[in-house]
Amino acid sequence: MNDVEREAIILKSAWEMADGMVNWAMFVKNDASAPTNLMFQTRTHATLFVILLGDFLSDIRAFKKEPIPLGLKAAPSNARPSDLTFLFHLRQVYTDPKLGSDTTALTAAVEEFARWLEGEFVAEQVNLHSIDVVANLRVPRYRYLKMCGDIAKHNLARLATNVGHLRKMLETSGRPVSEPQAYLALENFFDWFHEDIFVYHSSQIAEFLNNIRWAIYDYLRPEFKRSWHMTDSSNTDLPLYSYAVPEEITEPVAIAMYWDIMNRSRSGPYVQRFEVSPSFKQHY
Repeated sequence: MNDVEREAIILKSAWEMADGMVNWAMFVKNDASAPTNLMFQTRTHATLFVILLGDFLSDIRAFKKEPIPLGLKAAPSNARPSDLTFLFHLRQVYTDPKLGSDTTALTAAVEEFARWLEGEFVAEQVNLHSIDVVANLRVPRYRYLKMCGDIAKHNLARLATNVGHLRKMLETSGRPVSEPQAYLALENFFDWFHEDIFVYHSSQIAEFLNNIRWAIYDYLRPEFKRSWHMTDSSNTDLPLYSYAVPEEITEPVAIAMYWDIMNRSRSGPYVQRFEVSPSFKQHY
């Protein structure tokens, strides 16, 4: 994949992931723009959201020494936490744009989410009752969200890494525990952080994702206006349109993804731009 093809793949993937999380099937419909907050349709939707978010916050790596899929680049070995998420690939877009020129909104949206993810907070008096431990845990936001996504998605046999993270948090708080104890405490951790802190954060996270989605739309509008056209065979009974695909895009998968982002750009995101009330941004 060349740089233009890679950009089409990144933008399509990011927009699609945002669509999967921020929509009116996941949240109770709300027409307000600001100040507002979002409520999940059900607890099941909250769990699905955190699983999907965990995928967005996951590093895309090579598998069994094979190249990273679709020509995407690997994060550097000394990467900051937010570069171990899909934000790393969006940074490639605004650092060296190919399909557009004005990356101001995209840069701001990505970096605002990145700063928030890399922040830490103290969760006080976390009750891990299954092992009779109550502790104040200092937690990076990125880490607790990844842990909640993994716990919601996997069984205990696939949670060894998260057990290690929990043990490190507890050791830092002065309450070291054994590995078997940490396994027992994972469910308590999930209940405390997912049911309370994540649900509180969910509106703000949705705003971050929606801002990225709208920024991609803004970035692509000039390209859409250049590319979209009616075909020669189009008529009033059968209006047919097409896109003038950039000549650099030749790989079939990249052509398909270019068409996808152009089609999405026809009408824009289906959730309006919104700003969450400050009362849902003050804690944790």
